[in-house]
Amino acid sequence: MNPVIWLLKILLIFFLSHFSFSSDIITQHHFIKDNDEVIVSSGNIFALGFFSPGSSSNRYFGIWYYQHPEKTVVWVANRENPINDTSGVFSIDRRGNLVLFQTNQTLPVWSTNISLAGTSNCIAQVLDSGNLVLIHNDTTKAVLWQSFDHPTNTWLSFQKLGLNLRTGVNLIYTSWKSPDDPGVGNYSFRMNPNGSPQIFLYKGSTPWWRSGAWTGQRWSGIPQMTQNFIFKDTFVNTGYEVSFSSDVRNSSIASRTLVKETGVWQRETWNNEAQRWIVFYSAPTERCDFYGYCGPNGYCNPYLAGALECTCFPGFQPKSPEGWFIGDSAGGCVRKRGVSMCGNGEGFVKFPHAKVPDTSAAVVNMSIGLKQCKEKCLRNCSCMAYASANSETGRGIGCLTWHGDLMDARKYTYTGQDLYIRVDKNEIARYTKKGLLHNRGVLAIIIVSLAVVLLILIALSRCFLRRQRRGRARKSKNIFSFTSFKDSLGEKEIDESRRNGDLPYFDLGTIAAATNNFSSDNKLGQGGFGPVYKGVLLNGQEIAVKRLSNSSSQGLQEFKNEIVLIAKLQHRNLVRILGCCVEGEEKMLVYEFLPNKSLDFIIFDDSKRSLLDWKKRLEIICGIARGMLYLHHDSRLRVIHRDLKASNVLLDDAMNPKISDFGMARIFGGDQMEGDTRRVVGT
Repeated sequence: MNPVIWLLKILLIFFLSHFSFSSDIITQHHFIKDNDEVIVSSGNIFALGFFSPGSSSNRYFGIWYYQHPEKTVVWVANRENPINDTSGVFSIDRRGNLVLFQTNQTLPVWSTNISLAGTSNCIAQVLDSGNLVLIHNDTTKAVLWQSFDHPTNTWLSFQKLGLNLRTGVNLIYTSWKSPDDPGVGNYSFRMNPNGSPQIFLYKGSTPWWRSGAWTGQRWSGIPQMTQNFIFKDTFVNTGYEVSFSSDVRNSSIASRTLVKETGVWQRETWNNEAQRWIVFYSAPTERCDFYGYCGPNGYCNPYLAGALECTCFPGFQPKSPEGWFIGDSAGGCVRKRGVSMCGNGEGFVKFPHAKVPDTSAAVVNMSIGLKQCKEKCLRNCSCMAYASANSETGRGIGCLTWHGDLMDARKYTYTGQDLYIRVDKNEIARYTKKGLLHNRGVLAIIIVSLAVVLLILIALSRCFLRRQRRGRARKSKNIFSFTSFKDSLGEKEIDESRRNGDLPYFDLGTIAAATNNFSSDNKLGQGGFGPVYKGVLLNGQEIAVKRLSNSSSQGLQEFKNEIVLIAKLQHRNLVRILGCCVEGEEKMLVYEFLPNKSLDFIIFDDSKRSLLDWKKRLEIICGIARGMLYLHHDSRLRVIHRDLKASNVLLDDAMNPKISDFGMARIFGGDQMEGDTRRVVGT
């Protein structure tokens, strides 16, 4: 054959074969060399190639998000065996295994090292899920190996946490050693299948944090976790598999759970607009989150103002009273002395809103309900406590019983489970009305004593008593009983707004989770009322949270005013208030988040002033005017703002103006043309 024709055929075959490969495919003839172009998944979501983490010069092979400005690595092959130069090659060997070689070395730095009997015809592909799969290249397309079965520090959507007893695969996520070293660090995130399964974060082999048991809707130790439209949570507990997955319902949303080298795990989602990761929830974040913080038979309650977090369960006392008094609660609690707990009239005290104790050693019976669970526990003298295994499903099925020390329990305000603690009859008498009624002598003494004290108080000062009652009544009222300060709206208007459902109400846990526990990284600014934080609700909505400072009289007055106006004012050029949060000493207002900040931020900054041409300036001026016209003439109320300035005009993503901060506003009657004030306010 003519040599020229033969050469042309070879070049044509090479040309066609070169362009027949998909950009996300690796074959025995199509491999990756360091400093070459990376392999990218079909949807341009993940990239596969060589990289150097942080300030390190070592080379690693892994997977990262392709289009993020900062390289966010989600999997590393040779995390314990870095390459010290750029001579690495990642390919498929003659036996069909994925291998990572360094030039001039005969042994691979890393390999899938699986037995492939009868075939070496394999290809590898990086998927849009972030999974690297090794596939038998025939009609079956069987997956022979996948990176999802060998995780590092990042848990992605459509990836599981847990173990498969049939295959022996145990999916454990381990932290990096440091931001510059992806080697196996001190912290591991894994499923503990014993008793009622739980997720644990370990420091070495020591429990560091635990999720609590699965309640049917969430892990009991993650109160921020809710069923929402972003994530689909699935818990599997069968005879051969114990696993959990939390997948995004919309594949366009990037989400990951990261085990950090600092001993914290956190769930994050990517915000395309802000080009950064937003923390949904994380742990441990407070002392009560750390495993066994209050020792055996003690529980942690972070909501006790001015008191230690640790308290003994009913029927228990501190093992070391002196250590307990100075805040050293590691020794925990023991049964009170001289207590008989077997066949002597003992019973149970209900402990609500609990993260129930460690269920690793608990006895689980899913065939009985709560009533049978109580009877079973009462018959067994070693049974210390019981609870429902599925408390949030509404069916009350399943039984958990504890037969030893109650370890790592805590108190919540709203979420959590009901835990029933075994106590003696005297303890029951202290905790139940029935017990008090049985002790008639004690009850009679109490009644007589109260009557005498009451008569003395009345005789000493009726006026003082009347004032005290008024003060207690004011303190016990909800924030919605505020009367408006010499304006035409008062308590009646506020109560009407509340009944009509115009005032959404957020609990403190939701706001804390949205703002990452009021992290300084989320702080937007500071005013006379207190700080303002940016937050993201569980449904992905961005919010601005105005937190009233305890020392701010301006903030308290503003808070009252905003509560009055929230149900009355709705206009495209007024900032929308989404709701409020009142819990204990905390008072917060929740607004829509406007990304372009305030007008003064742009017009008084030489570098940003150019963003506003004269057409946009005129639109902003007209928008402010429309908002003021609405306040003065078109709203159901006549409102005088009294503090209109550039810093109180916020701009949305389209640079539309919205008037904010009605704390100094004055509400006029429909026919009122003037009014008096006792203090100088406004700008």
